[in-house]
Amino acid sequence: MTSTHPARTSRKTEKVVVLARGLGTRMRQSDQTGNLASREQAVVRTGVKALIPLDRPFLDYVLSNVAAAGYRKVCLVIGPEHDALRDYYGRQVVTDLLHIEFAIQHKPRGTADAVASAQSFVGSDTFLAINSDNYYPVDALDKLRQLNGAGLTAFDREHLVDGSNIPTARIAAFASVVIGPDENLQRIVEKPQGSQIFESSPWVSMNLWSFTPDIFTACANITPSPRDELEITDAVQYAIDHLGIQFRVLKSRSPVLDLSYPDDIPVVKARLAGAKVQL
Repeated sequence: MTSTHPARTSRKTEKVVVLARGLGTRMRQSDQTGNLASREQAVVRTGVKALIPLDRPFLDYVLSNVAAAGYRKVCLVIGPEHDALRDYYGRQVVTDLLHIEFAIQHKPRGTADAVASAQSFVGSDTFLAINSDNYYPVDALDKLRQLNGAGLTAFDREHLVDGSNIPTARIAAFASVVIGPDENLQRIVEKPQGSQIFESSPWVSMNLWSFTPDIFTACANITPSPRDELEITDAVQYAIDHLGIQFRVLKSRSPVLDLSYPDDIPVVKARLAGAKVQL
C-alpha cells in the first residue's frame, strides 16, 4: 500500500486532538519539595496536569494559542475518571472560538492509543495532535494548520534549552528526529538511548503533529514498546515504512513551555504572567 500527502489545497485544518489522559506520574512522584500551594497539590494528586492553576488552568493557555492559530474544533482525550476536566471544559468554560468534545481512553496504554481514541471525532479530516502539558507557540500551530497534511514540527535542542524551561537532561530523552533532504521525516525514535540519539540531528519532537486518518491504520498495527506502551512515534515510523506516508517536517526554533514536574510550575507561571487567554 502506498500513499503520500494529500494535494495541497486552500483548505486548512480545523480539528485538534489534545492528549490529556496522562497519569501525571512524574508530577506526583516528584512532589517532594512541599513548596506547592494547597490547590496545586490537590490537582497534582489527581494526575490531571492540564488543570494545574496558574492564574487560570494551564490548559486554558494552551487552548487559547490553539484558537489564536485558527483551529475551531477540539477533542480532549481523557480518562473515564477525569470528571474535573469534563466538568470544567464541558460546562464552566463557554467559548465562541472553540467547540470542545471529549474522547475516552479507558486505559493509559500510550500516546498512539490516545490518538486512536479520537477516531470518531476526526472522521475523514486532517487533524492536529498535541500534548496537554506543553504550551506551543502560535506560529508553529498555524504553520501546521496551513499544511493540511501529514507533518511534524521539529524543535531545535539548543533553542529549547536557551528559550524554554526545559533542562538539557530532559531534552536528551525527547524523541530524536532525522530529516531527509526533501524535508520529510525519515526516522524518529522515542526515548532514545545511547547510539539512538542522533548526534547529526539537532531536531527533536515535542508531539506537535499534523495527521491524516491514515495514522489510525498505523496505530492499529504496532506493538507495545519496551515501556509497554503504544507509542505514537512507532505509529509514525510504521506509517512511513509500511504505508508510504510522507511527513513534512516544519522546523522551529521557538520556545515551548513544559509542565512535567512540580518545579516547572513556578517557572511556567512566571513565564505566562500577563498572557491573555481568549476563549
